Amino acid sequence: MKILAIESAATTASAAILEDDHLVAEYTIDYKKTHSQTLLPMIAEIRDMVQLDLETLDAIAVSGGPGSFTGLRIGSTTAKGLGLALKKPLIHVPTLDAMAFQIFGTSGLICAMLDARKGNVFAGIYRNTERFEVIKENCHININGLAEELNRLGEPVILTGDGADAYMEQMQEICQVPLHRAPAFANRARAGSVAALGAVYYQEGRIQTAVEHVPDYLRVSQAERQLEQMK
Repeated sequence: MKILAIESAATTASAAILEDDHLVAEYTIDYKKTHSQTLLPMIAEIRDMVQLDLETLDAIAVSGGPGSFTGLRIGSTTAKGLGLALKKPLIHVPTLDAMAFQIFGTSGLICAMLDARKGNVFAGIYRNTERFEVIKENCHININGLAEELNRLGEPVILTGDGADAYMEQMQEICQVPLHRAPAFANRARAGSVAALGAVYYQEGRIQTAVEHVPDYLRVSQAERQLEQMK
């Protein structure tokens, strides 16, 4: 099984190739460049480095949101274009699920968070011991509401994502459960994790056509909100 994975939902641009249980290549950048500048060159470079014939791919896994509107559109457009050109299925991998999937074997909970500004985050809560379990699906929530949910669950939590960077101090003040920060190699979205979780979904038959794929924004854009206010 060969999967090409794309991650561009947040600040990270990343591409990876997975063959069976082997992460053959991963190219990840989180530094001051737009995904439109970096994503396609990344894919081309790892393809050339491992001499991959794209026609031999079984599927294309894409980080499907939530996240940045622009980033999600770039990733989605890239995956859809490749899927249509190569006649390959797409695997929609929720962004926060893939982030949490990097952290394995902890006895507590995992909370993946992306900063959604103004005291809000995109968040999901998970357990990843013997199997990957979604406790709370991806949602748009304010920090107080997320802290209340974690307090209700009553277990130690590993926080990952730029939302944890933005609101760690506030979370520590209002959470009554132990909070831990994921290490640097596992605290950002990465295509390698999208590929690995995408492989699980592929084996479960959770695929879609390129035409069917639509990013999951979880909220309307600022332009749409402003237009609604003008009505």
